[in-house]
Amino acid sequence: MGFSRPTDRLLFLVYADPPAAAAAVEIGCGLRDEYDLKGPPIQPRHIHSTLWHVGDDFSPPPPALIATLKTCANRVSMPAFRVSFDRVESFNGGALVLRGEEGVIGLELLYENLSAALCMKGTRSFVPHVTLLRDKRRLLSSIPVAPIEWTVTEFALVHSLLGKTTHCVLARFPLISPPPSGRGR
Repeated sequence: MGFSRPTDRLLFLVYADPPAAAAAVEIGCGLRDEYDLKGPPIQPRHIHSTLWHVGDDFSPPPPALIATLKTCANRVSMPAFRVSFDRVESFNGGALVLRGEEGVIGLELLYENLSAALCMKGTRSFVPHVTLLRDKRRLLSSIPVAPIEWTVTEFALVHSLLGKTTHCVLARFPLISPPPSGRGR
């Protein structure tokens, strides 16, 4: 008797902007070729960093849960920030990912703010990363890459249909834009 797998995932995430997503896919494809990896690259429109994995299920998320999550996420208030990933590593589960050091501090702060808004502070560990592809083969060490950077201006609540490469954005939560820089003030 086989086990069925969940079909639906609910998560909060930060999407890369189109230039950063294209650069990330290019790095993933280059490393895939160089290290003879077989996993397909993540599509540019799905390049993201997960902030909070709410959960997986066998059916779409119920409207009441979505409403509660939106209410909580609307409490997050922080300024937009730059994010930068400058190396590639393999995770134990088979993911080839972008990682960073100081360049991901903004994501860590956003995670902390979202965790507090969800009343879940300190219940999960958070490792900022962007998945490029999944493969059983692993890189043996971290590889420096040209930084993949973008300005994070919002985060989103997304319903992902597992195995179908489909993301349904349920809500977007804008961050506070910095005041315009300029003279004469």
